[in-house]
Amino acid sequence: MNRRRSPGDSTSWDGGTGKTKQWRARGRGWGSLTTIGGLRVNELELLERIREWLPAGGGARLIRGAGDDCAILRPAGAAEDWLATTDLFLEGVHFEADSCPAFDAGRRALCRGLSDIAAMGGRPRFCLISLSLGAGAGPGWVKRFYAGLLELARRTGTAVIGGDLAKGPETGCDVVVLGTVPKGGAMRRDRARPGQAIYVSGELGGSALGLQTRRGAAWKRHLRPEPRLELGRYLRRLGVKAAMDLSDGLSTDLHRLAKESGVAAVVDRPLPVFHGAGLEQALHGGEDYELLFTAPPRLKIPSRHRGVPLTRIGTIVRGEPGAVEFFGSPLEAGGWDHFAGERRRGSLRSRGG
Repeated sequence: MNRRRSPGDSTSWDGGTGKTKQWRARGRGWGSLTTIGGLRVNELELLERIREWLPAGGGARLIRGAGDDCAILRPAGAAEDWLATTDLFLEGVHFEADSCPAFDAGRRALCRGLSDIAAMGGRPRFCLISLSLGAGAGPGWVKRFYAGLLELARRTGTAVIGGDLAKGPETGCDVVVLGTVPKGGAMRRDRARPGQAIYVSGELGGSALGLQTRRGAAWKRHLRPEPRLELGRYLRRLGVKAAMDLSDGLSTDLHRLAKESGVAAVVDRPLPVFHGAGLEQALHGGEDYELLFTAPPRLKIPSRHRGVPLTRIGTIVRGEPGAVEFFGSPLEAGGWDHFAGERRRGSLRSRGG
């Protein structure tokens, strides 16, 4: 995978205080446009338009539809709510065959959906894999792809129950993951409230650094991310109500969470940056698959859970829905955007929601 992004403005960062002396998040986030069918849109705007086109409601069994990491369903008579998510994984967009081994490609394809389940505090149950094979994907590649996918599926208790197979100009797949969560207990993007603290798990920027350097611990972090499934369930049991996974970069995903909740966010504490990564990578790099969540003051969030750091980075406040302030300055959504027109150098990929 080789997700490209253009370099943003230079930033002066005081590592001792954790404050920027100057910050401008230019990049290709919310303000980036491209033309699709005569419409000038970016990814976030196009997603909002699609949500407007979808029929309202969905019946009493649909608890939450588009706009979160997973849809939430409540089948009649079921003891739990069901979670449903789907993710594309495309050659030339989410991975490059010459740099991402087939085993890791399969593992990463499933990790994306599992991370969505983790963000809702759920447990994965089933998945379906639809795979389209390009010219370079022979039987050996397919075997290694499924070996990686099945290794992660077995370890997380996710049963592969079917899918589809086709041939196309390039390799790509769509992974559907179904999971469960206690009734009414799912963590959601629309439940952040003013006064709540903002936290992230783990360290940020490692995947982007790995993609840039192609070596060391950062490269391993990029090729083999870990979905935070156990952590998500722990946070749900602790009483956390608002969360999402960090797939498109903190600047974009925090904007999304704040917008869904109708609030603003202030980041005024140092970020937990992966060793060797820069601030730009921690803010905008994406594919860290950590958890972003909020908690009211009454909840005691530990500094670590089973070795994973949990770091407070700011506070939810009243303000323009989706607005994010970073050490006193507005922070644009500078993460990956599929429709930014020009792909960004140094990376090539994203979830888009």
